[in-house]
Amino acid sequence: MTLQEIAEFIGIDCQDEKEITGLNTLLDSNENQLTFLENKKYISDLKNTKAAAVLVTRENASEVPSGAIALVCDEPYLNLAKISKLFAPNVVEIDGEKPLVGGGTKVMPNVYIGKDSVIGSDCTIMAGAYIGDNVKIGNNTIIYPNVTVYRDCTIGNDCIIHAGTVIGSDGFGFANTKDGKYIKIYQNGNVTIGNDVEIGANTTIDRAVFNSTIIENGVRIDNLVHIGHNCKIGRGSILVAQVGLSGSTVLNAYVVMGGQSAAAGHLEIAAFTTIAARGGVTKSITEPKKSWAGFPLFEHRQWLKLQGKISNLLK
Repeated sequence: MTLQEIAEFIGIDCQDEKEITGLNTLLDSNENQLTFLENKKYISDLKNTKAAAVLVTRENASEVPSGAIALVCDEPYLNLAKISKLFAPNVVEIDGEKPLVGGGTKVMPNVYIGKDSVIGSDCTIMAGAYIGDNVKIGNNTIIYPNVTVYRDCTIGNDCIIHAGTVIGSDGFGFANTKDGKYIKIYQNGNVTIGNDVEIGANTTIDRAVFNSTIIENGVRIDNLVHIGHNCKIGRGSILVAQVGLSGSTVLNAYVVMGGQSAAAGHLEIAAFTTIAARGGVTKSITEPKKSWAGFPLFEHRQWLKLQGKISNLLK
């Protein structure tokens, strides 16, 4: 769409007819994309953006780089939500190529495979699986019954996806109007899963708002785990049952999270960190190779001492 068409859609005057191909973050945008600034803490990112245009308040309009067009509005985040619908792909494609299935792959009855999808060789796709449009699955991967893989997602070689798991469902993203109404932010990214990944039953991995939710090689994910949009799970990490990760959380390599532990969004956990069961991570962990427990989070050894002292109070 042209920038003028987009501006008209949200009631902003802009005569520029530059073609806009999509939406992205401040730092990841290119010269054909639209971005936004709502929170002042990202003002330095605004100054370095390469976006064609930025949704921005009048207060921050002067900070928009000379190469970008400022679309001045009262509520940039809300307007981004409205615009995201314009770039959302079709839920189901009617046109496209028939799926390609590699040699030696077994596809059981009652499996749906969408347009333009590619499945590698020696895979097993069990009954009730739904593989959406433009999905790519590597070689020697097993998809158990009733797994759902939404459109545009990718799964590598030698993976195992257990029954009932959903890959690529929409991330939980909404903007509020002033009267409290929720406006959906369309999740136009995907999920990318590397090689040698095993995902347990009834786990959900949300697609990204922009770009990809990433599961790197060698990750092990238990049953009933939830991974929010735009998370990145580093190679060799382990997530035990009922772990929950809010959006844009980054786990570096070989992080272990015990059962029912969780992390708030937009934070990073250092490599080789261990979070004990029911631990709650609310701030980034920068020092690697440490163990943590509790909520609020303590180093594991200190947490054990604290529990001991509390027990003594009850005697």
